[in-house]
Amino acid sequence: MVKLDLPPEPRSATTARQVTRQHLASACPREAVETAALLVTELVTNAVLHARTAIVLVVDVSPGRVVLRVSDGSALEPIERRFAPDAATGRGIALVQKLATTWGVERSETGKEVWCEIEFPAPSGDRTEIST
Repeated sequence: MVKLDLPPEPRSATTARQVTRQHLASACPREAVETAALLVTELVTNAVLHARTAIVLVVDVSPGRVVLRVSDGSALEPIERRFAPDAATGRGIALVQKLATTWGVERSETGKEVWCEIEFPAPSGDRTEIST
């Protein structure tokens, strides 16, 4: 697991993406790493744009699963927005809904945590064979 404190600045999305890729590179298939990098970029960008508070990123991986958690100091929950196809923003939550296996929002005393999970096939060495 990796935990990272981020300032509410646009460069935090880039930092979050780089840290996520580095942390997952040896533990996940490339497709899962790239999906996680995209989703963490969207979640952190949402926190930067809408919460404008300190951000905490947690990336956790176990066989067959990645969990991304982004906490901020705003109680406002993310909502899917409908923008024109050529709009430069507004697709973050739609991407999370489409690409994550599951996702949600948990409120806290200091704000909220937006989380998502990505499932992927566990390496064959982690599977337990049952003999009959």
